[in-house]
Amino acid sequence: MSRSVLCRKLNKGLVSSRAFFSPLNVPKLNDEQLAKLLQCDFITRSSYILSAYIGDEMPLEQVTECVKQAFNFPLVVRPIEENIASLELYHGPTLAFKDFGGRFMAQILAQIASNQPITILTATSGDTGAAVAHAFYRLKNVQVIILYPKNKITPLQEKLFCTLGENIHTIAIKGDFDDGQRLVKQAFDDEELKRLLCLTSANSINISRLLAQICYYFEAVAQLAVENRQQLVISVPSGNFGNLTAGLFAKAMGLPVKRFIAATNVNDTVPRYLSEGKGVA
Repeated sequence: MSRSVLCRKLNKGLVSSRAFFSPLNVPKLNDEQLAKLLQCDFITRSSYILSAYIGDEMPLEQVTECVKQAFNFPLVVRPIEENIASLELYHGPTLAFKDFGGRFMAQILAQIASNQPITILTATSGDTGAAVAHAFYRLKNVQVIILYPKNKITPLQEKLFCTLGENIHTIAIKGDFDDGQRLVKQAFDDEELKRLLCLTSANSINISRLLAQICYYFEAVAQLAVENRQQLVISVPSGNFGNLTAGLFAKAMGLPVKRFIAATNVNDTVPRYLSEGKGVA
């Protein structure tokens, strides 16, 4: 696969059928490879994981540089009580786990897009907008347009991405996050608009974000004592299940996870779809 193929997939974000790109094959780790990987530091391990997906389209050294720039804040597994711990993913610049995916996507696009102008169009319910805005802020040849539901995010979230200016453009819409996501999907269905603006998406449907999120599941296991890595159950706060999908990729690679719990709240679009067979248009 050529570098141009990777570039097209990262730039498009969505395919015409409104599905997202996914690897045809998941890299598999045997027990020896997994044990060695879990002994590595976070940057080295993450670079190896991401290179396993990217293949020969980008040298390992280049991937490592992207990872260093993107993942430059700590991750902590914080014990709560016996056999229960929390993986703290809020130490990034916008205090959300989405900093991982947003910042890696920004770094990788900067490497492969060269001087090609790009327009990032994304919808947010708060966290994504802030993470994407800060990740792409002042990045050369990139314009970012963020749609968010008016009066339905916190003042802090709004200030995090509405006060930057320059190449970050924000639009408050009437409705909720699903309405914003619907507008994004409509834009991607417009071939002329995509061509004129060189549109790509920074929502969790973009494969570069999903790949980046695989890395912190490995880090969570690496921080556990070896004897505590068996019978591991991970509960994942879930909205549109992008975070959970990254965890499933990690498990498919060989990470020793017994099972996942998809923890949802009133943002229950996916559970409603599974129970009623009705999704967002």
